[in-house]
Amino acid sequence: MGKIYRYECRRLLWNQFFAGLAAVLLGYGALVLRGVTILGVSHTAPFSPWSFGDYLSRMLPLLWIGALFFLTFFTSLKARRTAALIDAVPMRPARFALARCAAAFTGTAILALLCIAEAAVFYSRMFGWYSWGSLVFPALVTLLPPLVFALGSGWLLGQLRPWLLYVWMPIPILLAVLPLPEVLGLWNGSFFTAYPLTLEVLDPAFALPGPMVMAQLLLLVAGMALLVFGSKRRSIS
Repeated sequence: MGKIYRYECRRLLWNQFFAGLAAVLLGYGALVLRGVTILGVSHTAPFSPWSFGDYLSRMLPLLWIGALFFLTFFTSLKARRTAALIDAVPMRPARFALARCAAAFTGTAILALLCIAEAAVFYSRMFGWYSWGSLVFPALVTLLPPLVFALGSGWLLGQLRPWLLYVWMPIPILLAVLPLPEVLGLWNGSFFTAYPLTLEVLDPAFALPGPMVMAQLLLLVAGMALLVFGSKRRSIS
């Protein structure tokens, strides 16, 4: 399984698509950092967890699209034509599918880390600020659940019909312009701009309401369950 994972990682990461996507992410990230984050959100510092979370929520649609594009390497019609070769591999198809999903998750994680590293460099150069520990929790709760859900739902949709992945790609862009309930405020970033104003303190400590924590946990669990289900379905089909 380890050899398959390493092979798929090389296939995903050593190509022009990954380099182009990384360049787009970093370019857009620079625009957000210099045009929005530098001002701070809701009267907080530019390097506060709230401003950082707002930056990540703006990067999330591109990261979602990147995660689904990684899956197209495995669910396209060309990939389906190699099914006979895959079946000949001395490994259970479900484990083979999980190795591919792990490679897609690795690629997505690297893209997310590039966005985070860009913010870190921006904060250090512009403000001489290096307290990265305070940004770990906002990064995890903002990015991990939706990106795992993107991979899980995308893997299952791609197994059903490859073109469904492309239909699924603009979903976070659509959600960003819709009036979502407060519990889903991490999806469109409204939580980072609205919630600090309700705490009645200047530059408040980062915290999530209980219902929002549950919503993110459910999203994470749903994404993991869909990955497992999609992998088992692949082994049956």
